[in-house]
Amino acid sequence: MSLHPKKLFPEVENIELLNHQVVTKRDLLNASNIILSELKEILSIKEKPSEWLRSTEVRKILKISSGTLQTLRISGALNYTKIGGTLYYKYEDLEKLLNQ
Repeated sequence: MSLHPKKLFPEVENIELLNHQVVTKRDLLNASNIILSELKEILSIKEKPSEWLRSTEVRKILKISSGTLQTLRISGALNYTKIGGTLYYKYEDLEKLLNQ
């Protein structure tokens, strides 16, 4: 996160003048408000996991053992797709399971 001096001090025409000025409480408040708004923006961006997850990823998300995951598959509570020797699960199926 890099803040341009013009964003922090919009009223200053010549940025070089800032080298010889005292920082006021208003300046600190302005800077802290800008930093807080930038942090809120960063934290509001949530990465959605990929559409298809492997068993290890599902176990981490659900915090379950491989045996419990197998039980969910056998009972039909969690759908899966097998490609080669790897089992894949849809993220939306996990969300449905968690919301039940």
